[in-house]
Amino acid sequence: MRKNQYPTEVLDVEVTHLNHKGYGVARYVHAPDRGSNGRGLNLLIFNTVPGDKVRVSVENAKGRRKAHVYYDELLEPSPKRNLTIANSIANSGGTPLLFMKYEDQLTFKEHLIKKQFKKHDLDLADKMRPIIGMDDPWRYRNKMELTFGKDGALGMHEIGNYKKVIDLEDSYIAPEILVAIKKVVSTWQQDHHLSSYDKDARQGLLKNLMMRYSHASQEVMVVLVANGRLADYQPVAQDLVNRLTQAFRKIQSIIWLEKPAMYGQAQEEWPRLIYGSDYINDSLNGYHYQLKYNTFFQASSRQAERMVQCALELAEVNDQMRVVDLFCGIGTFSLPFAAKVKELVGIEIVEASIQSARGNACEAGLTNTSFRVGDAYEGLEQLKAEWPSCDLLLLNPPRGGGGRKLVKSIARFGAERMVYISCNPVTLAEDLKWFAEQGYQVQTIQPIDQFPHTLHVECVVLMSRKDK
Repeated sequence: MRKNQYPTEVLDVEVTHLNHKGYGVARYVHAPDRGSNGRGLNLLIFNTVPGDKVRVSVENAKGRRKAHVYYDELLEPSPKRNLTIANSIANSGGTPLLFMKYEDQLTFKEHLIKKQFKKHDLDLADKMRPIIGMDDPWRYRNKMELTFGKDGALGMHEIGNYKKVIDLEDSYIAPEILVAIKKVVSTWQQDHHLSSYDKDARQGLLKNLMMRYSHASQEVMVVLVANGRLADYQPVAQDLVNRLTQAFRKIQSIIWLEKPAMYGQAQEEWPRLIYGSDYINDSLNGYHYQLKYNTFFQASSRQAERMVQCALELAEVNDQMRVVDLFCGIGTFSLPFAAKVKELVGIEIVEASIQSARGNACEAGLTNTSFRVGDAYEGLEQLKAEWPSCDLLLLNPPRGGGGRKLVKSIARFGAERMVYISCNPVTLAEDLKWFAEQGYQVQTIQPIDQFPHTLHVECVVLMSRKDK
């Protein structure tokens, strides 16, 4: 045995809290015997909740300061633990809070938000409403993206190990029809002996399986992402079409997305429609939307409707207001707002989304909208020539947030009131700090749990200029 190497030890520990990745944290302090010097070992334990007492096996325990492990045995479950969840389904990433009772998940997410506010010295506790949870937090997603792994696996990456894919047998957040489609695709792959893509070697055919499902219309889109041309696999692709359409009546669209491995440059992709139309129909808050394979759409339809309603409530819109919607996408927020205000301009960098937004507004009979392709910052700067200011600005950025440059542009634009829809408490806190420096103050914060069992949490924030 080499110096400072110790055998595997079996340790009994209690989980004290969850870290920012949802791992249970426990600390074990070795007895001050020879070689250990009473050194503490920090354990990050998958699939645990605060208060769980578990038994773990740790290699070289006395020679380490930190270890990521699964537990061997649940000695005593925490009162916060949901004992109805099967451990075998939860080893893939994406749902680290699955074993926590739902009411405790909501409390934890409120803590995550407040922690970020505190980190940035934002005193906003009295502005924050209780989080809005989901009435039925199961099988709620309308989009699933799975990875083809080795040995025929098709599913999500293992917790803490991006190179390993755990085959999806079932999911607590995916509609049953998407799980069933996955199984048909897996059988098809195995029957034709089709290889999975290896990122390291940049070889192999099948990369990802993306599925969209409309809770409103029950229509389904299936997208197969492949490192190969459809023309080279036409008979194989047709067999997949036959299997899916015979088994599922609501299959509306099947696409073979050519996405070849490329060196030293951004990947390009070419969608090849092999069945049906290139979109499916969905709706939110009574408005119709056409969703293509690359359309951004809220992945949790039930809570997205609540977010829109919350934004409308906080904004207190009227028919004399002019509104700007930054990062408008296909008009998820734009359309309900446009129906209640004088005029609305939507800005979005993805041209396909702007085209969809225009079509969706036209179908809804809205003639007071203008949707423009452009970066949020540049688009707002250009709009200033037409609108010196606006009554309300909607800001719905991606997870990276708005950023200081955009915050300053918004302040120069002079929006009197703003509704910020955030999907990331970390960047929300950063942006709110910068908005405060530009003369904006927070009126109300409404957290919404859009994705139960995950670490994600949304916030709808109402702000106004201090001088107003």
